[in-house]
Amino acid sequence: MSTLDLFLPCAGGCAPFLADEVAALTGQPMDALRVGRAGVALRGDWDTVLRLNLHSRIAQRVLIRLWEGPYRREDDIYAAAAAVAWEDWFTPRQTIKVEVTAQRSPLRSLHFAGLRVKDAVCDRLRERRGARPSVDTAQPDVRLYVHLTAETLTLALDTSGEPLFKRGWRIDKGDAPLKETLAAAVIAATGWTGVDADGAPVPLVDPCCGSGTLVIEAAQIALRHAPGRQRRFAFERLLPHDPARWAALRDAARAAERPWPAGAAAIAYGSDVSFRMVDFARRNAERAGVGAAVAFRGGDALQRLPPTDRPGILLLNPPYGERIEAAGVAGGLGADAFYERLAAHWKTHFGGWTAWVLTPDRDLPRRLRLQASRRIPLYNGPIECRLLRFDLQARNGSSDN
Repeated sequence: MSTLDLFLPCAGGCAPFLADEVAALTGQPMDALRVGRAGVALRGDWDTVLRLNLHSRIAQRVLIRLWEGPYRREDDIYAAAAAVAWEDWFTPRQTIKVEVTAQRSPLRSLHFAGLRVKDAVCDRLRERRGARPSVDTAQPDVRLYVHLTAETLTLALDTSGEPLFKRGWRIDKGDAPLKETLAAAVIAATGWTGVDADGAPVPLVDPCCGSGTLVIEAAQIALRHAPGRQRRFAFERLLPHDPARWAALRDAARAAERPWPAGAAAIAYGSDVSFRMVDFARRNAERAGVGAAVAFRGGDALQRLPPTDRPGILLLNPPYGERIEAAGVAGGLGADAFYERLAAHWKTHFGGWTAWVLTPDRDLPRRLRLQASRRIPLYNGPIECRLLRFDLQARNGSSDN
């Protein structure tokens, strides 16, 4: 158990940013990581599992892959699961859940494949520990993951429990909030860390902040808050868990946090036309421990001015759809009119800033009448998006940038 085969799944398009994060957290060189379309694989010890769960902002989970090989039928799946030493990881007193994903699997029933894994796990534990675990599909102690491709079966043990985007601070939220893991990947893609090469602060502004996800994630990055500092993990219920070692890692993370000076200007700013969402964002920021480092205000994205004299970045995930009422002036505007006015506002007031916009709208540069200098494909759940970069220049009498 000293060296483990780990896999960290992530949202589509985020794997390169996750790989950079994993390399920084583990000290492993990039060529030791296996970067795929849907995540990053690496080798590591139990401390690596703890560190990645505590510190990874972009991974969705930390999985331990316990078996991988070919299969053809359901009996092969049973045999593979029966060969895994599950008794090294949990006891029959703990509840389990088996989750199955597949890509081009020839099997007719993925549900039946999951049942075969469950049967094999229960049979093995009954044989070796004298009892079988119960199944709990709602709140299991242990989650087992089965992934099937056309020819390959992978069996994995989840060490995270609830997905890692659940940081423990979000209670107030609006409709379809951006997941924290994707927000962290977006911030990583911009290269923003809170300071420039000389250590001077670089402000970040989200003029369509909703419940504050981008702003709060940014502030936690600037203050070096571990994203898992406020939550529990599934590995705490597994047999290899060492509470003293885990406590030491958490204490080290707290000691590395950067205190925010009383009365200092904020590092990240958010505004929203909905004062209800602004209230949500403020409460979320307080629970996240960054209330002193952020500032939220109500206001229209077409009217909000820069909060500082120093240029920074605009970062937003504007509402999707033809109507932009949630972000525009009272009464709403059509998409073309809203974005045309937004670009004019930026040119007038945000010259020297860099705007980053996460959107599924491939026509957005045309709507803004701006040229995107970068286009990064990212997936917001099943929605294919682009993170677009616009280098803003001050208006000089022309309507073009």
